[in-house]
Parts: sequence; C-alpha cells; structure tokens
Amino acid sequence: MPERLLLARHGQTTWNLERRLQGQLDSPLTAEGIEQARALAERLADVGVVSVCSSPLGRAWQTAIIIADRIGADLIEVPELAEVDHGELAGMTWEEIDEAYPTAREERAANRYGWAFPGGESYAQARARARKALSSCGWASTGVPLLVSHEMIGRMLRAELRGLDATNALALRHPHGVVFEIDRTSERML
Repeated sequence: MPERLLLARHGQTTWNLERRLQGQLDSPLTAEGIEQARALAERLADVGVVSVCSSPLGRAWQTAIIIADRIGADLIEVPELAEVDHGELAGMTWEEIDEAYPTAREERAANRYGWAFPGGESYAQARARARKALSSCGWASTGVPLLVSHEMIGRMLRAELRGLDATNALALRHPHGVVFEIDRTSERML
C-alpha cells in the first residue's frame, strides 16, 4: 500500500446531472466533465506523478487518459477501483428506486455501511476491494501514484488509507474537479 497518493474523481457525467446511480454502469462525460479532467491534468502537470491507476469504467478511464496524456504518465487499469456495485439499482434515480423498491431507502438508512445494494455490494464489501486497489497501485506504480476513481469507492480508499471508521468514511465527499493528497495521517486538496 502506498504511503502517500493522489486521488481524483472522474469528471461530471450525464447521469450525474440526472442524479442517477451509476455504480458499475456508465454514462459519458459531459463537456463540463471533460473540462474538469483537463483542469485536473493542468493542476497535476508539475507534481511529479509518473503512474496513473484508474478504474476501468469509461468515465474514470476517459478522465485518466486525459490526465496521463497531459502529464506523460503511465496508465494502469486497476479493476478494484471500479465504483461500488449498485446492482439492480444502477441507472435509476432515487425516485425510481422508491417506486420499484419501496423499503430500500429505509433499509439502507438502518445500516448504511453494511447494507448491500440488491444484486450489488455494500460499502463494507467495497472497502475490502479498496484495500486490494491500494495494494495493486502501490506495487504497479513508481513514486506517488494518482488514482482516478469514483465518489463511493473513493470514500473507502480514503478511509482505508487513513484508518477511518465506518461513520467517518461515509461522511467523506469528493466533488468533481478536486484532487486529494492523502497519507496515513492527513489529507489536503491540491
């Protein structure tokens, strides 16, 4: 596991605007999302990143390509960086979920960390995957790696690296266009 890393979220997508759960399905980057990726690349141009580890999902992969091309870094696909699997709820808005799965929101609220999306996974399961992703990126990269991932798995990556409990992990947020520099004791936005 790397001692220090940079973490970026993919650029804005069509489904982000529609407030649809993406999970491991995909929707394309918007024009704004492409600009966010370009801005991240410019911000990272002089920080010495030589390896970019990315989720294989299209929105993250496209963001990672834009960044890696600009900074001249190696691009490494890490399947464990894929977003939390939303299973049967992927592609739906919460209004659609409330109609099709009327108890889902209440069940999730009762145990948000341990609750698994129907046909998908829980945050607890995703955290184990995040641990593997950190190990893979540590072995595959030289220097300080940049990881390009997603909102929900990003929470688990940050929690795992910093040793946060479930409550603090779930409280984390990662807006588009933000890069976090993270080590075992702290994190800061670049």
